[in-house]
Amino acid sequence: MPGPGSKAQQPVYAGFINLNKAVEMTSMDALRRIKRITGQRQKVGHGGTMDPLAHGVLPICFGQGTRLMDYVIEGSKIYRMEVTLGITTTTYDAEGEVVKTAEASGVTREHVQDALKPFLGSIQQLPPMYSAIKVQGQRLYKLARAGVEVERQARTVEIYDVQILELAHPRLVLEVQCGRGAYMRSLAHDLGEALGCGGYVTDLARVQCGNFHLDDAVTLEQLEQAQAESPTGWLRYLHPLDWVLRGLNSITVGKAAEQCLRHGQSINLGRLAQEAGYLERFRVYNSEGLFLALVRFDRSNNSWQPLKVFSATAPSPLAPATVRP
Repeated sequence: MPGPGSKAQQPVYAGFINLNKAVEMTSMDALRRIKRITGQRQKVGHGGTMDPLAHGVLPICFGQGTRLMDYVIEGSKIYRMEVTLGITTTTYDAEGEVVKTAEASGVTREHVQDALKPFLGSIQQLPPMYSAIKVQGQRLYKLARAGVEVERQARTVEIYDVQILELAHPRLVLEVQCGRGAYMRSLAHDLGEALGCGGYVTDLARVQCGNFHLDDAVTLEQLEQAQAESPTGWLRYLHPLDWVLRGLNSITVGKAAEQCLRHGQSINLGRLAQEAGYLERFRVYNSEGLFLALVRFDRSNNSWQPLKVFSATAPSPLAPATVRP
């Protein structure tokens, strides 16, 4: 029991919140507010740092959910980006000083489509000075605002697809599907240079990050309102641990296999091995619907190796019905 004057310890929850981060807020600002709202102070993190300019999906991990951060960060991302053509700025967005202007009224959709081709696939991209990347422990955008420019190294990024949603001069709206670490402002700037007229970002929304979608994201204001209505009101927006893995196949196992997994031991699921692909990952549940582990099939010894074992306390709505011995 807590002693006199001590505070009861907050329960530690596990799972994910799909946050709709507001513009002009850093990812860490959003995380600090999340901690205040939820009362969760330990093992709370965000998946994928966003520039203050950007708004939209920012996954928040709680408790054991932080162990699945890689599956959040490594997932593909989709951005909706508005670019103003004909103007180049120092920051590649509306906050910077205008460097040059050029006539852009003659740019057509065909011109944009042709100019985009070299930016598709695996490309080298130089991070802008106004970005959230760290150099010697400092965010680049903080150094840039202090008038300090440092040398940056080009990095390899993946741009899977770019769709032109709208072209109404000077406004160009693109939807970009990309991998981890791609910089949308660099893409807008480089595209403007390729078109010969320049361009800068006027709005940037992350509409998808892995399994997190903007359509079902929650704002900080919604979380605060829910918490004001009930001491645990924010929990209505907490997704279970296995939510980020719902794209994987799943199985339910019996007591013997459950005990093996809880001790970090591999299991054999007989006939299922014939159905599994090489190194395929599966979600595993017990007969009560508790999420037990993430496992990977090892064909060399016909067994399932536990990659991560969890201690869920409540049945998951994503658990399958069929039980394997």
